[in-house]
Amino acid sequence: MRIITKTLLVFLLITLPLGVNSQTIMNRDTRIAEAVNGISVVNQRAVVQDLVGFHNRNNLSSKTDPAKGVGAAAEYLYQKVTSYIPQSSGRLSVEKVYYKVGGPDTRLKREITLANVVATIQGSDKTDNRVIAVLAHYDSRNGDETDSVAYAPGANDDGSGIACLAEMARLISKTDIPITVKLMFLSGEEHGLYGATHMAALAKQENWNLIAVINNDMIGNSNASETNTETNTIIRVFSENIPVVETEEMKRIRVYNSAENDSYARQLARYIKETGERYVDNMTVKLIYRSDRFGRSGDHTPFSRQGFAAVRMCEVNENYDRTHQYIREENGIKYGDEIWAIDFEYVRKNTGVNLATVMNLALAPSVPENVKLITSGLTNYVNIIWEAPKQGKKPDAYYVLIRETDQPDWQKKILVRDTQAKLPYSKDNYFFAVQSVDEAGHESLASFAYGSR
Repeated sequence: MRIITKTLLVFLLITLPLGVNSQTIMNRDTRIAEAVNGISVVNQRAVVQDLVGFHNRNNLSSKTDPAKGVGAAAEYLYQKVTSYIPQSSGRLSVEKVYYKVGGPDTRLKREITLANVVATIQGSDKTDNRVIAVLAHYDSRNGDETDSVAYAPGANDDGSGIACLAEMARLISKTDIPITVKLMFLSGEEHGLYGATHMAALAKQENWNLIAVINNDMIGNSNASETNTETNTIIRVFSENIPVVETEEMKRIRVYNSAENDSYARQLARYIKETGERYVDNMTVKLIYRSDRFGRSGDHTPFSRQGFAAVRMCEVNENYDRTHQYIREENGIKYGDEIWAIDFEYVRKNTGVNLATVMNLALAPSVPENVKLITSGLTNYVNIIWEAPKQGKKPDAYYVLIRETDQPDWQKKILVRDTQAKLPYSKDNYFFAVQSVDEAGHESLASFAYGSR
């Protein structure tokens, strides 16, 4: 096999130092750009307003009242997403996934039945069983997690995430995409991540080829309590470093390669950053190299525990006067998670980051397999070999990704049309990975190059 390094593009890429400033080329797929531009703030505001209208969506609230409680919210979401089926040409299906949870020794104090609403947009490529999951929770709470009666609007936590998923359902269901996308409207989050735990266990039991899980929890507040910091141009993505499910063999490989910053979740987070910033103007995706905030967790956590690449998207400024508070005013400060505090332009942009990521990943080939960095021999060139993906469409080419060892993000892409590359970079000074890419430029997730003799 020959090494492709002869094109002018590749020559320029491999001869420019990594630290040299250069122009950033934004090559946008028209279909993805049109979908992102089609996100409706009006629709998203209406969804949050409707959720707030259920008064209290506590997991212990009514399951039978048609106008109030968590049961009414579940039925509303089911009907809302089902209304997009006629436009989907048979791609979209919606179901309620029921599960029992709780008991005397739990935070719920008794056993109850809850429902997750799952919208599945079936991929068109029968040879490709990959699945992408996007999550948000529709349950809410106020200052007391056992209070199932008093007002608990949950406009931002997590009405904002639900509004994101609802628009994604409307827009993606109209599009022919090769692989399957599951949008999960989850219950049980506020009492212990129960809905996500049920779905993660189901995904593991049924052996879903789940390549990416993106949890959206609180993506609509742009103003911080206490500091009054305000921005709607930055979204955080949290990702774990060392996988919860790491085995001794995985640990050995990680330590040998100094790959503490290159878990599957970290590769997904970097992908969200690159793709989101490509398609959403005036937006920065800030990678937070933690699994979540201190002392807290979200619906991505159960998926991480099952070994899936899962990340959390969350606003950069949290307002603790609003989260899990009773509605009131004290000393001129308004408390409570009400709709007036939602920045819907921020929700729109964060939805765009999600939508662009999911569509670009769904349209891309699968990841290259068995990516190996050859460590034997003393040389200032690096030799990397890999195999073509065994499912889905065949890649048109590959990108070799390079970054210096003290850098958090990939710094350079080199186009290669073979399944090996020899490049003038010392293997000791850089990290490497490989992506598959199709003719239109849709990239797969990055597959880290692990050292092999």
